Amino acid sequence: MNTFAKVLAIADFNYPLPDHRIAGYPLPERDQSKLLVYKNGVITHDCFERLSDYISKDDLMVFNNTRVIRARMEMEKETGARIEIFCLEPHDPVEYQSSFSQTESCQWKCLIGNQKKWKSGVLHKDISVDGKPIRFSAEKLAVTNNYAVIRFHWNGGLDFGSVLDGFGQTPIPPYLNRKAETIDEIRYQTVYSKHKGSVAAPTAGLHFSKRVLEQLKEKGVCMEEVTLHVGAGTFRPVQQHNALQHEMHVEFFSVHINLLRKILANTGRLTAVGTTSMRALESVYWLGVKQMQQPYDLNHAELKQWEACQLPQNIPLPEAISALTAKMDAANMQCLQASTQIMIVPTYTFRVCRRLITNFHQPQSTLLLLVGAFVGDKWKDIYHYAFENGFRFLSYGDSSLLEN
Repeated sequence: MNTFAKVLAIADFNYPLPDHRIAGYPLPERDQSKLLVYKNGVITHDCFERLSDYISKDDLMVFNNTRVIRARMEMEKETGARIEIFCLEPHDPVEYQSSFSQTESCQWKCLIGNQKKWKSGVLHKDISVDGKPIRFSAEKLAVTNNYAVIRFHWNGGLDFGSVLDGFGQTPIPPYLNRKAETIDEIRYQTVYSKHKGSVAAPTAGLHFSKRVLEQLKEKGVCMEEVTLHVGAGTFRPVQQHNALQHEMHVEFFSVHINLLRKILANTGRLTAVGTTSMRALESVYWLGVKQMQQPYDLNHAELKQWEACQLPQNIPLPEAISALTAKMDAANMQCLQASTQIMIVPTYTFRVCRRLITNFHQPQSTLLLLVGAFVGDKWKDIYHYAFENGFRFLSYGDSSLLEN
């Protein structure tokens, strides 16, 4: 934020969303969704397969290449009580790839369904992964207000990533009110996903088909990637009347130095594919400003929820990005790994992103607050237009291209 408001009424970001307007399943073809286009205050719409008509060849598009893990597991107590374990993020080892490569034991921060039925003891389950019988166990080590620390243990020599792939379920959003099905294994994943770690899909990317990506490439559009692992907090509604009292979730991301150099060289508009890409890119700017103000070890790069409010507001983008690249070059660092808790709300001034591709979000959510920050009160007209023109809402719904 640039102004230091003390109250932001979440009630101002509400709208009626009947269940029948929530897309329960994806369309048969990814790129056949509707595309709302908001530019220069005018709202129109098209089909997503024609996205390249709205992107110029000198533009830079940034995609989030995270891959959704099968984070939801069902266990049972000896009494028959069902316990659901939802993996949030690694606890020990804390680094994602290191945790996925463990072959016997690891610890994760998790949500527990039916927790009252699991006060103590170790849960066991005999499972089969790639035809191998495995004895899998879960032990609750600690419980906080937000999560429980669970130690997983298994035999058979498989890595934890393979165990999750074989035993876990795709963590589709709770508002779909159904269990994950075979179609979700493919369609709740972008075609360009690479790095495992998300427990929710970067849904703006679900519309991209190989055909659309090829059309953008043929046009000469520069396409780059970040990795931000989407947390379950993305679904958590703002429950406080004053949205500024909401505690934002922390997400981990990585940015290659080549992308930072592309941002410096970019002469067109930068389009963030999804709110996750946008949060990562805007966070990178503020990490650069922090580096200019008080140099810090990039191995411990983090941005707190309202930290941007306390930093100088007048640093040009090239100076902030150059401060980061210079520090990375000096450390012979090719990839910046950091965490962000940034909460983007109205009055925020965007430093990096000029366009946003995004779906239509839940009422009273931090994602809708971000959209409100990007287009101002016009979000109400945009959502009204979507309703009047038969758009489908939320994760498997239709898309929009917004320009501020």
